[in-house]
Amino acid sequence: MNARVSLPAAAPVEVVTFGCRLNILESEQMRSAAMAAGLERAIIVNSCAVTQEAVSKARQTIRKLKRERPETRIIVTGCAAQTEPQTFAEMAEVDRVVGNAAKGARETWDAARQALDFGVGTEEKVVVDDIMAVRETALHMVDGLDGHTRAFVQVQNGCDHRCTFCIIPYGRGNSRSVPMGDVVAQVRRLAEVGHGEVVLTGVDLTSYGDGLPGAPTLGKLVRAILKHVPELKRLRLSSIDSVEADDDLMRALAEEERLMPHLHLSLQAGDDLILKRMKRRHSRADAIRLVGEMRRLRPDLVFGADLIAGFPTETEAMFRNSLHLVDACGLTFLHVFPFSPRPGTPAARMPQVAHAAVRERAQRLREKGEAALRRHLSASIGARRTVLMEADGLGRTEHFTPVRVSRPAPRGTILPLRIAGHDGARLIAA
Repeated sequence: MNARVSLPAAAPVEVVTFGCRLNILESEQMRSAAMAAGLERAIIVNSCAVTQEAVSKARQTIRKLKRERPETRIIVTGCAAQTEPQTFAEMAEVDRVVGNAAKGARETWDAARQALDFGVGTEEKVVVDDIMAVRETALHMVDGLDGHTRAFVQVQNGCDHRCTFCIIPYGRGNSRSVPMGDVVAQVRRLAEVGHGEVVLTGVDLTSYGDGLPGAPTLGKLVRAILKHVPELKRLRLSSIDSVEADDDLMRALAEEERLMPHLHLSLQAGDDLILKRMKRRHSRADAIRLVGEMRRLRPDLVFGADLIAGFPTETEAMFRNSLHLVDACGLTFLHVFPFSPRPGTPAARMPQVAHAAVRERAQRLREKGEAALRRHLSASIGARRTVLMEADGLGRTEHFTPVRVSRPAPRGTILPLRIAGHDGARLIAA
């Protein structure tokens, strides 16, 4: 989980981002709002709370930034700032802590500038509200992200589910969605300014529409975007919860070529008892059945998945069920998380697996994922792929597979290319 710095060191406001694509999008919005407010000599650290390691990395980065640039003011926000604000407030390097509910508002950054420049309101070092009281999600109007060729649109935030390992609902609040018309209008705007690919993002993306008039689904949103924005070349989804894939989404996968054939699934485990203890809403058989049905509708679909190694009470036999799920579902891209107990979650109170066993199982899962990726790369040799060019001769296929391209091409260009080989990590285009 690497930090991403969105601006060069000379900029008046810099943002260091940890975590998910949603954080990346919100970082750009915060940078714009903070600069509009006149904030200067400031670094915003947009933190992640998904693991204890993510929190520790944010703290290490804050200390390093202050050592290297003692004149800068550091403001911490994001999920870790929301869930444990005192952790950051007690750091001498930190000037202000801002919660997730307030971080997108212009007035938040007006107040920060007043406090940091003029000492007004300095008694309010911690500006963190009750995230559970938030009922609406505003559309982030961002024309593009620095360093990214694809555009991101947040359509949903928060989560109504309470998986026993997860702290994120306490950082993001309950699920809420952006009205469908607003999303379609923003995607059209992004396509008109030249973005060839748009990614729909959210915390629990497949819960999209709950609470909106008419309860539209993610599938209805996808079909509306593709119908009303014909100039958009590629539409992609970020991580989805497989149990919530609606009928319209399944039909869109089958019928809409502009919906990219790559899905990242929130699976977490492949053993039914562990899934139950995680309080997940699907079984192992559910995951295998859904992947099979999706592949029947769209044979070229490529799947990624989140998997946790060493969940409390996990035996070796239970872990092997997760290991074998990679083959049973034909997974290609794995995000492997060694279990990390988060204080305040039920899983933190369960009998823990020894740290050495957690690390060893995570490594075996990663090796399984590397082997699956190599098979996917080898199977792509000789095929023609459409590649969205990123930077330095690198791009990604419609399946989100990285490609090295020998001939120069402008960022954002979509090229039809033949795959000549691979280097074990990415494809090589002829």
